Amino acid sequence: MRWVEPKSLPEIEIQHLVEEIGIHPIIARLLLLRGIHNYEEAKAFFNPDIRLLHDPMLMKDMGKALPTILNAIEAGQRIMIYGDYDVDGTTSVALLSLYLKEIGADILTYVPDRYSEGYGISLQGIDYAKSEKVKLIIAIDCGIRAIEQVEYAKQLGIDFIICDHHLPAQQLPKARAILNPKQTSCSYPYKELCACGVGFKLIQAIHARLHKNFEELYSYLDLVAIATAADIVPLTGENRILVAQGLKVLNRSKKRTGIQAILDHIDFKDKALNLSDLVYKIAPRINAAGRMKHAHHAVDLLVEQDIKTAKTIASDIENFNSNRRKIDTSITEEALTQIKQEQNLTQNTTVVYHEDWHHGVLGIVASRLIEVHYRPTIVFGKREGLLTASARSVKGYNIYEALNQCAHLLEKFGGHKYAAGLSMLPENFEIFKNTFEKTVSKSLPDECKQPIISIDAEINLKELIPHQKATFPKLYRIINRMRPFGPKNPNPVFITKNVSDQGSRKVGQDRKHLRIQINDSSTNQVFTGIGFNLADKFDQIDKSNFEIVYRLDENHWNGVRSLQLQLIDLR
Repeated sequence: MRWVEPKSLPEIEIQHLVEEIGIHPIIARLLLLRGIHNYEEAKAFFNPDIRLLHDPMLMKDMGKALPTILNAIEAGQRIMIYGDYDVDGTTSVALLSLYLKEIGADILTYVPDRYSEGYGISLQGIDYAKSEKVKLIIAIDCGIRAIEQVEYAKQLGIDFIICDHHLPAQQLPKARAILNPKQTSCSYPYKELCACGVGFKLIQAIHARLHKNFEELYSYLDLVAIATAADIVPLTGENRILVAQGLKVLNRSKKRTGIQAILDHIDFKDKALNLSDLVYKIAPRINAAGRMKHAHHAVDLLVEQDIKTAKTIASDIENFNSNRRKIDTSITEEALTQIKQEQNLTQNTTVVYHEDWHHGVLGIVASRLIEVHYRPTIVFGKREGLLTASARSVKGYNIYEALNQCAHLLEKFGGHKYAAGLSMLPENFEIFKNTFEKTVSKSLPDECKQPIISIDAEINLKELIPHQKATFPKLYRIINRMRPFGPKNPNPVFITKNVSDQGSRKVGQDRKHLRIQINDSSTNQVFTGIGFNLADKFDQIDKSNFEIVYRLDENHWNGVRSLQLQLIDLR
């Protein structure tokens, strides 16, 4: 890993925050790195108040969407909620269907089959809507580029409202309304909502139009928090508010039935859910339904009210997720063997293929391969005569642009800077592999060839000693209030230099982890840290002088909580 030393900041700005707010200089530094320069901005950051959400009527076409939906409900027309098969899509479908049913709508839900229909609005879905006498389709987490599909629906007498957050093309579908803050002509102040966030703004606007109490919508924030966490959107502005408030809903004693069923099946202890739990425990299980079977299982679970039925669905989803883990582990091992056998370890790209690899886990496998061989990666399988693949990139490199350079060899591709999907004819595989390697080799900056650690601040270990009877130091307690951590608000990374070893060792059943016990010249107190999968760094530990980068964490053991250093790297 390449260590990026703490960014230099004007001392006068740090001192201004220290004096204005009365905080530690390290906290002032962390706030400045997040674009927070004064007391009011800091107050809003540390207190993500739901009253600070923007007026949903500021979103372009909201004024068109409301009468279209409310008139359809009043006329007794059937409305289809059409969503994507990932976490953002399925939670969005659940949110809109639950709310609209609550206000009297006749609702039908639809999620396309990942394999037979693919991403986005399908003609098959529209035909199904026609057969079910649907008059209005509300598409969420898809549809912003569905020009032909919306026109086809119009010919069948079906209106469309599109709620999306993906980048629009120049030409937009001729829908009744398009809710997407990324539209160039949309003046909505916050542009980074996920689809479920856009859906929440829609129900917020409907609720206000019906003169109902906004607090009645708080119960839906659990779905918004899960979607926002899973979709890796920036945890700034409204997203930070929605996730912070959504976590409060998720941590109530009475949880949504489907969420409780998931937690029961994974034997989740009675500790508070945090954002990491949403990303690594709940989201993969919701995703597994669409990857391994069909995403309607996830929607069914999220809208289910009966706990017995919910547990049955959750059990099925747990089996899907268990199967998914076995398959992606197996494919990852096969792919690593293929890389080794082809002796392409000096290349700037990884491109691997096997016709039997399961299409639903190719993206996961690509991400796992990057953890071993850090470079732009594409993993191919075969489906219906075409090679189909998921592509993943390294930090700072636009893999979508690289694929665009190879577009003449592809049948179809789409995505964004760090993730994409593509398909091609089998006979183009070898030439694509070579062309992609040449394209990336020309454009991949040297700094993107090695994973980086961006360090926020240097501290001495004395800063981490609790005062008097406190369990944790004040510095850590304030950093904890900066949660939830995520994109654009990462968990701070610290560096401490001139560290002395006080009894570090390899630990774990397979001795793959590293447990450090250290102090530095600022204190005689010994601090403990854990470095998962860092046992190979043990030989770099010098008895009297080495340095570490780490995050601050809590250790829970036998009912005792204590501060722990979560080791990232050492040298």
